[in-house]
Amino acid sequence: QVQLVESGGGVVQAGGSLTLSCAASGRTFSDYAVGWFRQAPGKEREFIASITWSTGNAYYLNSVKGRFTASRDSAKNTMYLHMNSLKPEDTDNYYCAFKGDPRYFGSPRIGYDYWGQGTQVTVSS
Repeated sequence: QVQLVESGGGVVQAGGSLTLSCAASGRTFSDYAVGWFRQAPGKEREFIASITWSTGNAYYLNSVKGRFTASRDSAKNTMYLHMNSLKPEDTDNYYCAFKGDPRYFGSPRIGYDYWGQGTQVTVSS
């Protein structure tokens, strides 16, 4: 089992920045990938970004490229989503997710086995 604890959500004005954190604990893997998703009530979950731990290879949703950056801190076993130039349409509940099967590392939207509890991001206009 892997436990994911998210933090960093909040309320920010349009054009502002937030950094979400996802701390992982539990079972260890030689390599893994972490994805970030968002979902509003009644809507489908949307992929935003993913990053592979060992290589740092990252994938992004087109609408967040250049504004959002995924990163990781090996010492803290924590992944981050740095969000800049936030827009009201970025308002959502954000989730991190974890996968340890390398067959899915090249498929950023699928293959996740564990999910965080979610953190709310609200961008006011």
